[in-house]
Amino acid sequence: MEYTDPAIRLTLLPRDTNPQGTIFGGIILSYIDIAGAVEAHRRTQIERFVTVAMREVIFHQPVFVGDLVSFYASTVRVGTTSITIRVVVEAERYGGTSERIKVTEAEVVYVAVDANRRKMKINRDLIKGDTSGIEQHETS
Repeated sequence: MEYTDPAIRLTLLPRDTNPQGTIFGGIILSYIDIAGAVEAHRRTQIERFVTVAMREVIFHQPVFVGDLVSFYASTVRVGTTSITIRVVVEAERYGGTSERIKVTEAEVVYVAVDANRRKMKINRDLIKGDTSGIEQHETS
């Protein structure tokens, strides 16, 4: 799948590094969570989601200070109250070519909640965009 519209794009800074001099994995995870939530909101127009699971987080390559990092998100499945988002993270190396390298990927599961933080149903009739590749599930 070719990703063209990132949910988030940023350059990571020295404050984000671990003792090995690469970007700390927890920083990447936090941005994955945000990017997934952006996609969930874009698709459903629901204001609030809570993260319930991060599945199959795979760190393929390190991210370095100065890399331009893009977080691409796509909807995988929609349940009654939950939505699963796949996030692919690509880096353009600082000072290098414009080659995009897949550095991390994950699936994140969110549950829609109301103002009182109670689960709420996702109205499938309001889902935006192409839904042909999205799995529909009655329970979740």
